[in-house]
Amino acid sequence: MSTITLYRPVGPQELALIEDSGWRAFPPRLPQQPIFYPVTNEDYAIRIARDWNVKESGAGFVTRFEVDAEYAARFPKKIVGSRIHEELWVPADELAEFNARIVGKIKVTHTFPETNPGA
Repeated sequence: MSTITLYRPVGPQELALIEDSGWRAFPPRLPQQPIFYPVTNEDYAIRIARDWNVKESGAGFVTRFEVDAEYAARFPKKIVGSRIHEELWVPADELAEFNARIVGKIKVTHTFPETNPGA
């Protein structure tokens, strides 16, 4: 089986739920989150974790994981800005199956804590 490497920028709450899964699954989406969108390149994930997650929740993390490439090909890739801003759009109701297709464990590759807030 071939795999594709994907990235998911997350905040501390989502990271805790990933850890609770044994580093094997992403948590279900909230009702207002109809799409689970891992990104296809680490630079984009870094930008989201560093620039958005830190502002929202004080820290941001980049996760990296492998998923069955044939399965992942079912989902559309969307460019949501420049070419670097490429996401895979997985409907929230398919996340459990998507998680089952993750090969190995989810790993944290970058951590961005808030530095000197208010300084």
